[in-house]
Amino acid sequence: MPNDIAGTAALAICESLLLALNDHKILPEKEIVGVLKDAAAAHEFAPGGDKAEMHAAVAALINAILAGGNSVRRR
Repeated sequence: MPNDIAGTAALAICESLLLALNDHKILPEKEIVGVLKDAAAAHEFAPGGDKAEMHAAVAALINAILAGGNSVRRR
């Protein structure tokens, strides 16, 4: 299975889980945003090496999700 298919599936599953956690009042929006920010920071500050470009791209994608509000239904 190509990495982009697996990655896209994983992203969709995680996004659905975050939405469900919020919908069922298990995690408030503030906590979900915090989870996403922590995930982005983990890649922004990851050791560079030969995967620096990948970490930067992952951080950029997570930050774009945060900016677009895709994983949290903002009112």
